[in-house]
Amino acid sequence: MGIRRVIKRLSIALLTALLIVGLIYWELIIYGFQQGYGQLNIIWNARPVEEYLRDPSFPDSLKSRLELITEIRKYAIDSLGLKDTENYKTLYDQQGKEVMWVVLASQPFKLESKLWEFPIVGSVPYKGFFKKERAEKLKQELENEGWDAMIRNPGGWSTLGWFTDPILSKMLMRSEGDLANLIIHEMSHATIFVKDSVELNENLATFIGDRGAEQFLIYKYGADSEEYTTYLKEDEDYLKYVNHMLRGAKLLDSLYNEMKETDPLPYKKTLKEKLIRNIVEATDTLSLALTRHPSSRFKKHLPNNAYFLSYRQYQAKQTVFGEEWKMRFGSDLRGYISYMSKKYPFL
Repeated sequence: MGIRRVIKRLSIALLTALLIVGLIYWELIIYGFQQGYGQLNIIWNARPVEEYLRDPSFPDSLKSRLELITEIRKYAIDSLGLKDTENYKTLYDQQGKEVMWVVLASQPFKLESKLWEFPIVGSVPYKGFFKKERAEKLKQELENEGWDAMIRNPGGWSTLGWFTDPILSKMLMRSEGDLANLIIHEMSHATIFVKDSVELNENLATFIGDRGAEQFLIYKYGADSEEYTTYLKEDEDYLKYVNHMLRGAKLLDSLYNEMKETDPLPYKKTLKEKLIRNIVEATDTLSLALTRHPSSRFKKHLPNNAYFLSYRQYQAKQTVFGEEWKMRFGSDLRGYISYMSKKYPFL
C-alpha cells in the first residue's frame, strides 16, 4: 500500500507540474502547433523537383531555374563546404501568393528590438506566421502597446534541419545572382546557427550568401558574363541603399539619446517623423542605376524603427566579416566558412 501511495502522489505531482507548465507556456504551445502545421502543409504539398522536370506542361524557363538551383546547391556543398541536407529538392507551388508573414517590433524612441523566446534557438527579434491575419493581429496588438511594428514577407527561410525546406515557386522569378544568394544564405543557416545571436546569424548568412553568389556566378558563367555583371549592378544599388539606412539608424540613435523622459510625447514624435522623412527623401540622391526614386515606396507610410533595425540585423557586420575573410583567409570563402563552423558550433 505504501508503494502505491507513493506512486499515486508522484503521478499527481507530475500531472500537476505538466498542467502548470502547459498553462504557463500555453500561448507558445499553440503557436508551435500552428507553425508546425503550416510548415508540414507546405512540405506535404511540395513535389519532387524531378516530377516538375518530367512534366511536359511545366514551362521550360522554370525547369531551367530548377536545374540552376540544383547546381547552386551542389556548388554550395562541394565548393563552399555548406552542410548537405534534403533541402531544396522539392518545389511548393505558391500559386502567386505569399506563404509567410514575419512581424518585427522596436521600442518607439530607441532602436531596440522586441524579443520572443523560443526553445533551442533562444531569443529572436521576429515572429513568423503562415496566416496573414495572425501576423496583422499581432502587429496591431504591438502598436496598441506602443511598439513600432512592421510585417515583411521573407523570400525564403530555414527550419535549421527540423523540416525539409522546399523551393518556393516565387523563388523561380529571381535573377540568377539573386537566386544563388538566397539559396546559399538559407543553406548557411543550416550549417552555422548560434543560439540567442540572430544579428550574428543573419549577418553571417548574408555575407556568405553575397560572396557565395559571386563565386558561383563566376564559376558557372564567367567573370565577364551578363549574369555576373547584372548581379554586381543589383548588389551595388542594394549596398548603397543599405549603407544609407545604416547611416540613418545612427542618426536616429543620436536623436533618441538626446531626448529626455520629460519631453512631451508629441514633441518626440514630431522630431522622429521629421528625421525619418529626411532619411527617406535623401534616398533619391543615391544615384542608383536600377531605381530612380526609391523614396516613392514610402509615399503612403514612412518606415519606423523596426524597419531600420532590420538592416542592422542583416547588414551591420558585413565590414567586420569582409575584413576578416580577406586578411586572415586570403578571400578563401570555404576556409572562412570552415573556421566559422568550428568557432560557432551549430546550436
